[in-house]
Amino acid sequence: MSTGPGSGGSSGRVVAGRYRLQDPIGEGGMGTVWRARDDVLGREVAVKEVRAPAGLPTADRDRMYQRLEREAWAAARIAHRNVITLYDVATDDGRPWVVMELVRGVSLADQLDAEGPMSPQRAAHIGAEVLAALRAAHEAGVLHRDVKPGNVLLSNDGRVVLTDFGIAMVEGTQALTMTGEVIGSPEFLAPERALGRTPGPESDLWSLGVLLYATVEGHSPFRQDTPLSTLRAVVDEELPPPRRAGPLTPVIEGLLRKDPAERTSAGVAERDLRIVGAGGALRADPTPASPMSSMPTVTSRQQPATPTPPLPGPTASAASPSSPAGTTTTAPADTGHRSARRASLALIAGIVALLLAIGGLTYALLNRDDGGGSSGGNSSGGGNGGDSGGSSSGGGSGGSTPTDGGGDGQSSGGSGSGGNNGNSGSGGNSGHTTTPAQSVRVSVSAIRGSYTGSCPPPAASAPAFAATITVGRTPATVEYRWVTRSGEPSDPGWKSIDFGSGDARSRTVNTTETRYEEGGTLHNQIGVEVRSPVAATSNYVAYTVTCEVVTPSTGATTGSPTY
Repeated sequence: MSTGPGSGGSSGRVVAGRYRLQDPIGEGGMGTVWRARDDVLGREVAVKEVRAPAGLPTADRDRMYQRLEREAWAAARIAHRNVITLYDVATDDGRPWVVMELVRGVSLADQLDAEGPMSPQRAAHIGAEVLAALRAAHEAGVLHRDVKPGNVLLSNDGRVVLTDFGIAMVEGTQALTMTGEVIGSPEFLAPERALGRTPGPESDLWSLGVLLYATVEGHSPFRQDTPLSTLRAVVDEELPPPRRAGPLTPVIEGLLRKDPAERTSAGVAERDLRIVGAGGALRADPTPASPMSSMPTVTSRQQPATPTPPLPGPTASAASPSSPAGTTTTAPADTGHRSARRASLALIAGIVALLLAIGGLTYALLNRDDGGGSSGGNSSGGGNGGDSGGSSSGGGSGGSTPTDGGGDGQSSGGSGSGGNNGNSGSGGNSGHTTTPAQSVRVSVSAIRGSYTGSCPPPAASAPAFAATITVGRTPATVEYRWVTRSGEPSDPGWKSIDFGSGDARSRTVNTTETRYEEGGTLHNQIGVEVRSPVAATSNYVAYTVTCEVVTPSTGATTGSPTY
């Protein structure tokens, strides 16, 4: 059906003679985005229309249309996998309609609303992809000016797509905003833009920093009750310390510096986001000798154990066999002083060792009737003795700090001499507690089990399902995907859910099946597979999609609508 001029789009309307609107998939301040079908090429697309407020003056309405056309121009200048792909700019009813690729998935905002804050690692991965899109835009002379979770799409195929360049500013074009008009979401606005200054690429980086903060914390850092108080907080208030950001904290803090000249550059920020997204960590260089000391350096998750230096002694050599190959050692000129210093160190070390041995022997004599068993043995030089009593002199530390509610009390407690029953004093073994193994259970149920009508089925009426995922303990990250008995589901690809420490152990995720068989009935079953942290499979739920052929009424015509 068609609508009158200026009344907006509706399901079934054909725009520019080829784009058949089906159902709205998103709305914002600039208008409505529709899922549509290109009747010429036979493919699904996304079509964006302007929703001009009623009574808007003609000049302002024309300015809105110009802004929409500029979105198309801005997006068309950027060729990047993380930027929405533009297909066409159609004119219908005197208005421009932007035709784009249809990205199957959800926005980051909807994902956060449904599942809550993300882990720092996952947020860093998304942030790195968004930043790659921004860098491509900046290289093309385009500032996005509205980077926020609602404009980031998480595709089912794993892509992270930056969209909605409707208020983008293109280098060399005339500004379309009125004096004093604030463009963009206030809580994601950079301080310099809130003050009315000319924005640059650094302004988009600030917005990315707010996006990252909101992704891990669950809320933006400067949000207040009103837009005006929010802008004031952006300009004047200090950044509230992030509490869930973990290794992402230095990236967020670097992007959210009030002075744009002091913000972390795009190249450094993307590098750091890739590191955190891959499971690495960042740390500041402790050397204060250079301004570069504040730059983060890469560290791995598991740091190698620091080698214990050999105890100085009279036999130590400046070029010992254990020295790394290629190492050059320069000897001081005064070798006599050096030898004396080495002898002094050796004497001190010997005295310390003797005192520790005496202390261990004294402890053994005083406690020889106590059985000598230790809980996770702890001794410095004189470790608690082993199986049946007796202390050891010179034994190493015998126990580690328990983890996960009890942990493992045993460690490399050095063996020592002098067990009362002939046993050398190895580190204690008590305190060992086994952490319960992780488990995952998945259950799928139907929200709507069948559909009958014209195809493709609209998302609001298509078969829909809910999966409840339950983990045995938290924290945990579950990787899952929707699967069907035959063929690929409408929502393919692996996804993940983060269960934070102390969070509920059950989460629910939803999907909608829009696949169909033209002119017939599709019978299928759907379920969920889990691959991490342990493998699991849900039950399968049957569903049907029946496509009815709609016969046009007599006298109906195709092509552009009439009004």
